[in-house]
Amino acid sequence: MAGRTRTLAQVYRHFGEVEAAKASPLYERVAVALSESDEALRAIEAAPARRRNPTLILAALHDLALAGRAPELAAAYAAADGDAAADAAIDTLLRKTDAVVTVASCRRPRPDETGRGAVLYPAIAEVARRAGAHQVGLIDVGCSAGLNLTVDRVGIRYGNGQSLGDPSSPVQVPASIVGDRALPTWPLPEVVVRVGIDVDPADVTDADDARWLRACVWPDQPERIARLEAETALAASAPPLLLRGDAIELMRDAFAHVPAGALPVVTTTWALSRFPLESRLRFLHRLDEEAAGRAVAWVSAEGVGVAPTIPTLGDRRASGHSIIGLALFDGPTLHTEAVGRCWSQGRLLSWLGDS
Repeated sequence: MAGRTRTLAQVYRHFGEVEAAKASPLYERVAVALSESDEALRAIEAAPARRRNPTLILAALHDLALAGRAPELAAAYAAADGDAAADAAIDTLLRKTDAVVTVASCRRPRPDETGRGAVLYPAIAEVARRAGAHQVGLIDVGCSAGLNLTVDRVGIRYGNGQSLGDPSSPVQVPASIVGDRALPTWPLPEVVVRVGIDVDPADVTDADDARWLRACVWPDQPERIARLEAETALAASAPPLLLRGDAIELMRDAFAHVPAGALPVVTTTWALSRFPLESRLRFLHRLDEEAAGRAVAWVSAEGVGVAPTIPTLGDRRASGHSIIGLALFDGPTLHTEAVGRCWSQGRLLSWLGDS
C-alpha cells in the first residue's frame, strides 16, 4: 500500500482498537476490518481528505443502512454481529462508494446530540430567579438539532435523589452528582419562545436530518439510541425556530423574537470552543449590546477558560472538565459566576452556587 493508505489504515485501526473498543465492540470490529482491506481504504480515499475519518464514514454507512439501502448491513447491526457487520460494511462501501462519499461530503458528525438538561435546567432557573423573570426566551447557540431547547419539557433525575423538571415527560435524563451541595430547586419560568442558531442546524421534523442524527449514534448503544429518539420526538412536537448562519451576526435577529417582558437566556454548551478568541469576545460584546434595553442572561457549559469573563475557579485549561457559568447583563452592569463543574457533557456535575 502507498504511504497515504497506510496512514489511513492506522487511523482506522486506532479508532477501532482504542476509541471504539471502550464502548462499541461492533464498531471496533468494523473499523479494524476496514483498516485491513486495501479495497475498502481505496474506496474511502474517494472522499475529500477531511471527510475520510472513521466517525464520518461509519455514520455514512449507518445512514445507508437506516435508509434501507444496505439491508445486509442493517441486519448485521440489528443482530450486533461484529463479523457479519464487518463483511457487510466492506461490501456496502465497495458497491456504494459514491453514495457513501456523497453522504460523508455533505454531512457533519453529530456524535452526541442529546440535550444537556441536567446542567441547563438548574442554571437557567437560577439566573431567571436572580433577574426576577417570570418568562424566558431561550436562544441556543450551536443548537444543531435544538435539543437543548426542550430543557423545560424533560424530567431530570440526579444521583443524590433530587429531581427537576417534568416527571411525566417521555424524556428522563439521569445525571450523577459530585459533592454534597444540593442543586437549587427553583422551577423554570414559562418558556415563551425557542430559537436555535447554528451554521448547519438539523431539523428534527425533516426525515433525512432525523435519520442522520440517528446514524451518528453507534448501532450497539441501545440506551443512547432510545434517548435520542425520545428527545427528537419531543422536539419535533413543538419545533424551535432555527436560524442558519453565523451566531454573532444572527444574534440580533434571535433577540427580536423574544417578546418584551421575557428574559432572553442565551445558552452555549461546548459551542464556543469552535470559535477563535476574537469571535468569542465579539459574542460577549453582542450580548452586552443587546442588554442596552433590557436584562440579558447567558448560561454556559464550556471548557475551562473558553467562556469569556466566566471565572475558572483556578482550574487548569484542558483539565477534562467544564465550567457551568452564569452571566447576567443588566444595563451597564455585568455579573458573572461559576456555579459548577461538569464532566462527560453534563452526565456528571458538581454544583457550587448557592442553593
